[in-house]
Amino acid sequence: MNRIKKGDRVVVIAGKDKGKQGDVLSLDGDRVVVSNINIIKRHTKPNPQAGQPGGVIEREASIHISNVMLYNPASGKGERIAIKKLEDGRKFRVFRSSGEAVDA
Repeated sequence: MNRIKKGDRVVVIAGKDKGKQGDVLSLDGDRVVVSNINIIKRHTKPNPQAGQPGGVIEREASIHISNVMLYNPASGKGERIAIKKLEDGRKFRVFRSSGEAVDA
């Protein structure tokens, strides 16, 4: 079970966007794409078959999963995650500091 999932609110803890918050748009192995974080510019050719215009396009690049922490709205900062197991075998995520379950 991953500690960070798609749709989670995260805080960047390292890099040029340190301290910023965003939602996880996608996961690919140990890389995550976070909304409005690590914006890059790409010069692209137009592709009429895909309906893609040409020019300079800004989009989010991926960052390593170790550079983000799950945001805890109760404390207002990023916190570490533990995975607990119920008696029937189901797993769920909890914040290590308070032990409360992650709402996701």
